[in-house]
Amino acid sequence: MKKAKLNTLIKKLSGYFGKPFDPIESPSDILDVLIATKLSQNTTDKSSFKAYTNLKKKYSNWDKVGNAGIEEIKDCIKVCGLANTKAKNIKTMFLKMKKNYKNLNLEFLKSYDDEKIYEELLQYEGLGVKTISCVLIFAMGRDAFPVDTHVHRILNRIGIVKTNTAEKTFEVVKDKISVGSKYELHSNLIKFGRNICKAKNPLCNICFMYNECEFKEKKLYRKKTNNQKITENNFIILENL
Repeated sequence: MKKAKLNTLIKKLSGYFGKPFDPIESPSDILDVLIATKLSQNTTDKSSFKAYTNLKKKYSNWDKVGNAGIEEIKDCIKVCGLANTKAKNIKTMFLKMKKNYKNLNLEFLKSYDDEKIYEELLQYEGLGVKTISCVLIFAMGRDAFPVDTHVHRILNRIGIVKTNTAEKTFEVVKDKISVGSKYELHSNLIKFGRNICKAKNPLCNICFMYNECEFKEKKLYRKKTNNQKITENNFIILENL
């Protein structure tokens, strides 16, 4: 884990993309964040936001979603990927939450520390560390660091970590980021991963981390992408609930 390089990355990302949305100023409902993050898995934020909006338009509250059939839920969210699995997971999660808590009010979680919240929510199928980290940030204003595919890929390419899963990246990095910088780094890494350090055909020719980066193919991509320009893609679903 290379702390100096991590700090350089945070500084350069902030200089390029600026400071992101501040979730502490207007926290969202816990279930809103859980469902929106769940819908965003394996699809674009714009598609998942449409699916989320569809659910909100059809059902006035999450209790009514919980009472709906899986096919009805699936019909609302079919615009995003893996609708079958997501509809089943949402239905199953709501049923289990009602059994455990008697209702779908999760405000009691705010009295728990971070580790207890991870422990509590990991019991539900389809909820992982990344989703729960998003809840900590957007519903509770906590200082957490969600690791998605962009974050995992970039931190490994640059050489800040050497891990083979997003979960391992999370464990290595979470306590090394300066207090108050975790969401800023997460948000700016997503934008960086969508616009410059892409999974396919990264734009190494315009990358401000080129000199620090340890990506073995960066010289090849620097030549291949000479004429490519950024197509801005900065919409993040959780900043728009």
